[in-house]
Amino acid sequence: MTGNGILQIAIFFAVLLALTKPMGAFMAKVFSGERTFIHPVLRPVESAIYRLCGVNETVEQTWKQYAGAMLVFSAVGIVFTYAFLRLQQWFPLNPQGFGNLGQDLAFNTSTSFGTNTNWQVYSGETTMSYLSQMAALATHNFWSAAAGIVVAIAFVRGFARHSTRLLGNFWADFTRCTLYILLPLSIAGALLLCSQGVIQNLHPYTKATTLEGAIQTIPQGPVASQEAIKELGTNGGGFFNANSAHPFENPSPFTNFVEMIFIFLIPAGLTYTFGKMVKDTRQGWALFAAMSVLWLAGVFVVYGAEQAGNPNITRLGVQADGNMEGKEVRYGIVNSALFTVITTDASCGAVNNAHDSLTPLGGLVPLVNIELGEVVFGGVGSGLYGMLLFAVLAVFLAGLMVGRTPEYLGKRIEQKEVKMMMLAVLVLAFTILGFAAVTINARSTASSLGNHGPHGLSELIYTYTSAAGNNGSAFGGINAATPYFNTTIGLAMLMGRFLMMIPLLAAAGSLAQKKLVPVSAGTFPTHGPLFVTLLVGVVVIVGALTFFPALSLGPIVEHFLMQAGRLWS
Repeated sequence: MTGNGILQIAIFFAVLLALTKPMGAFMAKVFSGERTFIHPVLRPVESAIYRLCGVNETVEQTWKQYAGAMLVFSAVGIVFTYAFLRLQQWFPLNPQGFGNLGQDLAFNTSTSFGTNTNWQVYSGETTMSYLSQMAALATHNFWSAAAGIVVAIAFVRGFARHSTRLLGNFWADFTRCTLYILLPLSIAGALLLCSQGVIQNLHPYTKATTLEGAIQTIPQGPVASQEAIKELGTNGGGFFNANSAHPFENPSPFTNFVEMIFIFLIPAGLTYTFGKMVKDTRQGWALFAAMSVLWLAGVFVVYGAEQAGNPNITRLGVQADGNMEGKEVRYGIVNSALFTVITTDASCGAVNNAHDSLTPLGGLVPLVNIELGEVVFGGVGSGLYGMLLFAVLAVFLAGLMVGRTPEYLGKRIEQKEVKMMMLAVLVLAFTILGFAAVTINARSTASSLGNHGPHGLSELIYTYTSAAGNNGSAFGGINAATPYFNTTIGLAMLMGRFLMMIPLLAAAGSLAQKKLVPVSAGTFPTHGPLFVTLLVGVVVIVGALTFFPALSLGPIVEHFLMQAGRLWS
């Protein structure tokens, strides 16, 4: 590691820290129904949407009604996208004449974008028409992001309210999130990216003749508008197959920095929103601190591993400056490592380098990041409610150790809440390990793996980890373009998204009904260094105990074999 690299990491963190409070305060106002500086322009639009859709914004919902509205909306969106992709070739704005998607690929893609995963088994520039990119995919980048955010807000209300069964109105929360937060940020972000060279047009692909006389096809399209919400909504779905490594999506180190900030902006801001809504901002900063500790640990492990490179190649003098395989020379090792950790801490999935080309320890970190539940800032909404899940488990364990009924923010944590939290934790492990175990025994699996040995196992585990964790990134060495993988990955995405949301909303409904317990001498403080340390420990231990055997057979054993001179092709 170099001083210059450490300085770049420090600058990123400083900018993120400076933006967290204003972003969080603004979102708190939006979801509390308070007036903001953009209300004079957007409030009439919001009211018109309610009238058009027949929504009464003042009528709140129980957790079951809230969950039902979220599930119905998500299901309709997935079905709409599936039908759209199956009929793509007959719609306009298809200058390349791309055909309809097959059943399994359309199912996988619609599920992927509907769950905020954006796993892409296809190449965007050779598969999707401009209309499909805009109307079917980019719209889901708004919808799925907003759905995740408002579920987190409903969960926060479970702590902030007492003696009530109501958690808010899904339709009002969803409308405000999209209209006041995601749309303005995306418009400003798209204009900024356009100014830096990210393309935005509806032109047919350009044919160019190279110096050698060959014909080269240069893809075009409405990229900037999708790129902005792709990062801000932690969606990750790239317009091009190369994703954020493509110069039309991410042309310079400056846009690379901006896009990394976009990924963490809303998840980090939501920690402060949480503090504002529970009327104790120290609680939000405690979550921010725990997330920051885990994030920095991951960054420096990946950075150190990639800077050290592969000793078997370094000895030959080929890799003297670290492992540059699969990385863009525009960004180098430090910004590739930083982007890798950020995109897998968040449920984003955008990549500016090939994760399959990382060293074993470099590849271990993004895998672990997702398996921890992507709670290290995490996806928009999912990061906050995932970390709050672990916060509840932390105070529960603390209560067991001292023989006192656990409390968090004045709410007693009892049997029902703990059951719901553990159910949400087990969903991720069951989905990842269950699908991986079944798939590794399938006869066709070996032909889909790009590598043998422990690295091949890592590719397979990463596939279902990314799907169940709603991340969408991939090691890149596996061929998942088969009906089996398209179907099972689609099911994993649905399970990882909705089977975690529903128990958390149930827990929120239970918490909202409780009365506040006054603070006493025996109350465990949840805003100081001790709680942050306990929270970090619980997050790591739960992930380590659950996935350590699989990780041992994958990237960990690959690391030791690499040190011993054994490589895998």
